[in-house]
Amino acid sequence: MARLIGLDIGTSSAKAIALDETGRILGSATRDYPLHLPEPGWAEQDPEDWWAAAQGCLEELGADRSDAIGLTGQMHGSVFLDSEGRSIRPALVWCDQRTVAECAEIESKVGSARIREITGNPPLSGFQLPKILWLKNHEPEAFSRVRQVLLPKDFIRLRLTGVSATEPSDAGGTGALELASKTWSEEVLQAVGIPAGFFPEVHPSDFASGRWNGIPVAGGGGDQAAAAVGTGAVVPGVVSISLGTSGVVFEAASGCPADHVDSIHDFPHTMGGWHRMGVMLSCGGSIRWVRDLLYSADGYDAMNREAESAGWGADGAVFLPHLQGERCPFVDPHARGGWSGVSLSHSRGTLARAAFEGVCLNLRAACELMGGGLPDRVRANGGGVKSRLWVRLLAEALECPVQLLESDEGPALGAAILGGLSAGVWNGMSEAVSAAVRVRAEVVPAERPPV
Repeated sequence: MARLIGLDIGTSSAKAIALDETGRILGSATRDYPLHLPEPGWAEQDPEDWWAAAQGCLEELGADRSDAIGLTGQMHGSVFLDSEGRSIRPALVWCDQRTVAECAEIESKVGSARIREITGNPPLSGFQLPKILWLKNHEPEAFSRVRQVLLPKDFIRLRLTGVSATEPSDAGGTGALELASKTWSEEVLQAVGIPAGFFPEVHPSDFASGRWNGIPVAGGGGDQAAAAVGTGAVVPGVVSISLGTSGVVFEAASGCPADHVDSIHDFPHTMGGWHRMGVMLSCGGSIRWVRDLLYSADGYDAMNREAESAGWGADGAVFLPHLQGERCPFVDPHARGGWSGVSLSHSRGTLARAAFEGVCLNLRAACELMGGGLPDRVRANGGGVKSRLWVRLLAEALECPVQLLESDEGPALGAAILGGLSAGVWNGMSEAVSAAVRVRAEVVPAERPPV
């Protein structure tokens, strides 16, 4: 029986699962670490915190007895390393919004239409390339010591295997990858004066890019592409929605997308094709903020219970979930959120209900921008699926059933599957998904009360 490890370097914690070839979860481990917000709109983490957490998870699961390891993690982050492979400064992570001027600089130097034609996306403040340019512009002494820049999961790969490498799905979120060829764009990098040597080699997601204690370590994938593997969203028509810190609507594309929409990302997929996704920046982040603000002493159970009692429509209260800027359904790093339509008659349960509904309606708007209208059904993953209220409200917002899977750890599950593919456990992605991904329940929309 194969033993496969999926390791996910998330925003708030590292998570790992052990999986066999039938999809049975053999064990799991989690290690938390902090997110630092030194200024409004900034977000940083210490890569050494990731490494310590990853080591703890692997040790707890006995990963040295596994057959393969797959890596995944938060996308877009910038780990700046010197000639010795040491981190020069804290990493700028995906929700950092400090690079608005650098995004404008990229558009100016490459050309607004040309950058979209090459990379499939506009330069966005969360992407890696603007972060590198920010370091060049604002911390020149630190920039002078940079010899390579890695994404979060690829920093862990370097520590595990000694190999600097990445794979297409995560590389697509740097803002420097040519979408059609899945190679680094010399045109973009030359235009902004960033050395191509900063970037690692790009290998397939199911390729064993190195070994740890003799165990193959697969290329893996960015967290959303890996989550799509873990939910079976590897063919067009299967829509995956992640209810994590960010909220993501994801669907595989039938070919290299050409009809680019600024608020929809077009990236390479882990299984060799491409995908589209819409990313709202504060999904679970909004719910956690409301919990901390209004339910710090009572927790999520009380929040869910009172939000359920508040009833549909939150008695006219509206919540905008743009607490850290926004990327979908519109691009605005300066956007901010909050409640409106609030009266003296509203309770904290009403405000909580409005937050759940606002997040779900924002995800609906993202679905509508993907190009195919509302889906017939979706598969949900992430921490938010623990809330039955939230899942039901999502079904009502999308007007379709929401399927829940036997494993809610989409990214780690997908990474484990990619690890298994690198070790030859299955004969291709279709066989792997059929064996390891199973639906456990389906939540249908409740009938809405008459208006």
